[in-house]
Formats: sequence, C-alpha cells, structure tokens
Amino acid sequence: MDAPTRRVELTPAAEDLVARLTETHGPVMFHQSGGCCDGSAPMCYPRGEFRVGGADVLLGHVAGDAPFWMSADQFTYWQHTHLTVDVVPGRGSGFSLEAPEGVRFLIRSRLLTDEELARIEAEPPLPTGADTAG
Repeated sequence: MDAPTRRVELTPAAEDLVARLTETHGPVMFHQSGGCCDGSAPMCYPRGEFRVGGADVLLGHVAGDAPFWMSADQFTYWQHTHLTVDVVPGRGSGFSLEAPEGVRFLIRSRLLTDEELARIEAEPPLPTGADTAG
C-alpha cells in the first residue's frame, strides 16, 4: 500500500528547530487548535504533556515521528489544504516550546491539488484522539 498523502510538512528551518527542541526536551508533538491570537499557531509540546481530545485529528507525523494534531473544528476549515510549518522571528504568547528561542512556528498553507484530493478520498479516514486513546 502506498504511503498516505502528506497533509503537513516542515520547512528546513522548522525541521532544524524541532531537532533542537527534541534534543532539549525529548520527543515532541504539535497541536493546532484554532481560535484567536496564538491559538491559530501550531503549538509544540513535550509529547505526553498535552492531552489530545477525542475529536482531534492526527494529520500525520513531522520531523520523523512527531505527531501533528489538529482540533476537529479547525480541520473542518483546513481539510482541503496542505500545511507547511515554518519558523519566523518573534515570540508567540503561548506555551509552545520554541517561545524562549525568540521564534515562533506558523502555518503556511496551499489548497490540495486535484490529484492529492483524489488520493485522500481513496484513503482511510485520518485517526482521531478517540482512535488512539488507550
């Protein structure tokens, strides 16, 4: 079976930052919740220190094995997009691990191509937090 269509990836700068954060904090995860302020920015946490909701959607893994979760409400709006996590100067106002580094993660998006959408329609649904609870 072919690998699932990639819905989220990192820029090289974000990949480097995740590697440094993982070296310092151990395995990490991302969560994109939506909402106001920095709630719409992807947040990076030590794995296991953020409780994923039952309806949250697992978009995939980045930087090797870092899971990237999105709230169900946010996924409703972004399900037809490919996300690229980038890093830019400036400090976000959340609890994301990169904040003390003087940078913040942000999302760049593009619409999925017709080919990507056709592949996704043929793939099983994305896992949710309810599927991974255990």
